Amino acid sequence: MQKRLKAFTLSAAVLIFVSSVLLAPGAASAPAGGTPDLTGVWMIDQFHPALFPKGTTPPFTSWAEERFKKADTKVNDPNLACLPHGIPRVMYVPLPMEIFQVPGKILIYIEAGNQVRQIHLDRGHRDDIGLTYNGDSIGKWDGDTLVVDTVGFNDITWLDHAGLPHSEDLHVVERIHRVDRDTLVDDFTIEDPKAYTKPWKASQTYHLKPGWEIAEYVCDNNKYVYHEK
Repeated sequence: MQKRLKAFTLSAAVLIFVSSVLLAPGAASAPAGGTPDLTGVWMIDQFHPALFPKGTTPPFTSWAEERFKKADTKVNDPNLACLPHGIPRVMYVPLPMEIFQVPGKILIYIEAGNQVRQIHLDRGHRDDIGLTYNGDSIGKWDGDTLVVDTVGFNDITWLDHAGLPHSEDLHVVERIHRVDRDTLVDDFTIEDPKAYTKPWKASQTYHLKPGWEIAEYVCDNNKYVYHEK
């Protein structure tokens, strides 16, 4: 009886240990046939203020080119007014973000502005919520990649820190996947026929930060230096 009890105790301990590894935030992947695990606190690999490197020209329409010429980070950057960053810009901010996976949703809690992105896995796009800064995001799994489709933007935000404009026709598709336990990649496809003559792509890499927590973020009085009317 004592041997059987010891064997049971050992088996239970092994089961608890394995379960804790599989369910721990930041685990490399889910069990075979399960949902991939993207949870954890992530930080960008490198800050890119401009999505197009110097010397390259975005495929602007004349409408977007005129708006870009007026962009001034010291005068009319929407973030000077403490406004939300929008997509994809919020995913490029050099502050950490935390990903949670809950039934029917992926939640991304971003330290910049303490914003929360909701990626809905159990519905299509809604047409009754109006235009917003971060749009309406829906997602689905393609193997180990989360494909996020976002529409329903207002035209106030910039696409990057350099002032790339967009219209209300903006459509962003992200492919988010874990390269390994400590590396996450978000590949963006930007489509906006009013602002750009063709779709274009961008990418951002993040690294897992075990033990980090999202801190309080305060945008204090920047509205007084925002001059846009």
